[in-house]
This record gives sequence, structure tokens and C-alpha cells, in this order.
Amino acid sequence: MSEDGLRRARVIAVGRNAAWVVAEDETEPRLASLRKDARREMVAPGDLVDVRVIADDRVLVDAVMPRSFALIRRTGGGRTKTMAANVDTVAIVAALVDPPLHLTMIDQLVAFAMQHEVAPLLLLTKADLAGEAAAERIATLYRSLDVPTLVLQPKTGRGIDELRAQIAARHSLLVGNSGVGKSSIFRALGGIGVVGDLSRFGRGRQTTTSARLVRLGGGFLIDSPGIGEFTLDPMPATETGWLFVEMREPATRCRFADCRHLTEPDCAVREAVQAGRIAASRYASYREIVATAP
Repeated sequence: MSEDGLRRARVIAVGRNAAWVVAEDETEPRLASLRKDARREMVAPGDLVDVRVIADDRVLVDAVMPRSFALIRRTGGGRTKTMAANVDTVAIVAALVDPPLHLTMIDQLVAFAMQHEVAPLLLLTKADLAGEAAAERIATLYRSLDVPTLVLQPKTGRGIDELRAQIAARHSLLVGNSGVGKSSIFRALGGIGVVGDLSRFGRGRQTTTSARLVRLGGGFLIDSPGIGEFTLDPMPATETGWLFVEMREPATRCRFADCRHLTEPDCAVREAVQAGRIAASRYASYREIVATAP
């Protein structure tokens, strides 16, 4: 703690009037009140802040440090939302079964990471239920797209050391649906568990936001409570296609420069799908994303 009573902390979850923070010399989170000016600055998970102790286990955010990076999502109404700060990796957790594997969800999150110029990392769980062949098939697909992919079984420790090494120097945000094993991954890495809920501090709906952080070497991993807000910014289909790396080269050979790769004649992307050079699941994800775009 500095002479003026301030200490540096990392924000791990944010409500309208409060946030959960973890001081740099601690492992347990504290509930932090936000000054009015801090609210206007849109404090986000990953922010570094100076806090001042105002009670035994409660602090006040005194200042927000400059960000090295902000993960900002544009909404349909032209507004923006800062989803995370100072992160460089989106770690996507997907179960191979139970809940059923949703490849479009993975593809959208990989595209989201690329759109925002952060690195995607895919973590596959429940290979013991799906079978090794299924796990290897999915892992091979995404590794071929230069998406680092690990198969994890947190309860047995499978893949945990590799994951720890992969993210030790990264500033990562963990995303994934409920039930895919995020909590098990956190426990296996030595992270803290559920610490509370921010809904009563003005989130506007009664949902529980679990604030969780694990430090690994010089990096950190922050849990994200859900994936509903990780949607692509509105863009033309041609730009969406660029986020699917395997479509980039074939797209240069389409008859039309603005080909959407849907029904246009002489589309080299669709030809590559038919020839098996582009995975049918990836093309189906592309079509679904384009069809549901605002």
C-alpha cells in the first residue's frame, strides 16, 4: 500500500455502481464502490485501478489506469460497450457433449476475436464422454486454421499444465456457455471460485455475475459470465468472409469481387466447400452468421 493509502488492483467484474477487484498483493476479491467519474469512464474487467480502503473488506475505486487495449463491441444502435480491458486472448471453452457441441458458437467467437485483433484459444472439454476420435477431429480442424486448441479434462489434470504454459504470459478472457466446464478449469488452475453477485448493484436484471480471476506468471485469466454479448459488429458479408481465414484465398477467384458466397454463380468459396477444402461446418457457420446479422 502506498503512503497515501492507495493500492493497485485488477477489476474482474463490474456492475453499474460497484465492481469486484483483486488487489495485486492479494488473491481474494473485494467489493469496490465506484466514484461517479469512474462510472463515466466505463470501468471494465481487466482494468487496473487504484483503490482506497473504506471498510474492513470494501474499497473505493479512486482512479482508473490508462488501458493498453480495450475490447469494445458495437451495438445495433450505434452505441459501444467496453467488454474488457488490457486483454490479448479470448479463451473459448466448448464441451464436446453435454451440452451438445455448437460449432457455430465456436466459429462466431473465433471470428469475434479476430475482428477485435485478439488471439483465439480453443479449449475442448468432456472428451471422455465424446470419445477421443471426436475430440481429435474437432481439434485438428481448428489447429489447421491456426487456432491453438487444447483438449482438457480438469478433474484428471489432462491438458492443464499445457494450458497453464499457454496462457502464463497472456492476459486472457474466458468465455463459454454454462455447463462446459469453466469452473472446473478455474479450480484446476488454482483460481478462486464464485464470490458473489452484482445484480443488486444495478445491473437491471436478476442475474448472478461470478467474479473470478486466476494469476499465472505474468498473466491473468478472467472469467466472463456468458457469451450472449460476444456478437460480431455489423458488417457486410464480404468482411465477415475475411474473418474465416480459409475463405480468403478462394474469395479472390470468385467471379464477382463483392461475392457473398451464398448463391452467386462461379463462387470459388462454394466450390472449395464442395471439394472438401473448406469444412462444411465452417461454411454453415458463415451462412448462419450472415443470415442473422443486423
